[in-house]
Amino acid sequence: MKRRTAWLALLAAAVAPGCASYYYGDVGAAAGLQADLLQANQQAADALLQAARLDPRASVLVATLVNVDRLGESSRLGRLCSEQIAGRLVQRGVPVTEVRLREQLALQPAQGELLLSRELREVSQAHQAQAVLVGTYAASPRQVFISLKLVRPEGNLVVAAQDYAVPMTAELRGLLTGR
Repeated sequence: MKRRTAWLALLAAAVAPGCASYYYGDVGAAAGLQADLLQANQQAADALLQAARLDPRASVLVATLVNVDRLGESSRLGRLCSEQIAGRLVQRGVPVTEVRLREQLALQPAQGELLLSRELREVSQAHQAQAVLVGTYAASPRQVFISLKLVRPEGNLVVAAQDYAVPMTAELRGLLTGR
């Protein structure tokens, strides 16, 4: 009798999640779509930290991610990604200097995506930053591609890079079109 009861309990536990998702929708899937961007940004920040040797006592500046086709422009998506990545760096023990002059921390169109602007170099030196995180994004109908680089201000040396993509959703489209 105990064996039969245990077997029925095990069977009920195995079947119950399937029934719940059938009747109530898969809550995990909806939450997963919303969490894709945050999770991807956090994983990218973690990967950068694994690849780069940073001094835990020196700060990092995080520039606003910009549109790869218009390096002088960003969007709510670019600013949100920058904020999420900066937050993850802090969670991992990296000091991040808060600089609200985001226009100074955007790449300039005439200088290309790998070069830091003169202002960026000056800002990083003024804040004694050991590195600056820069990045670009590009949207396709199905995905948003993001490229990050951790750059040492002296000599514009890229010390770590991470590329990733997140599925395009209506939410991301809204972040891309918003200023």
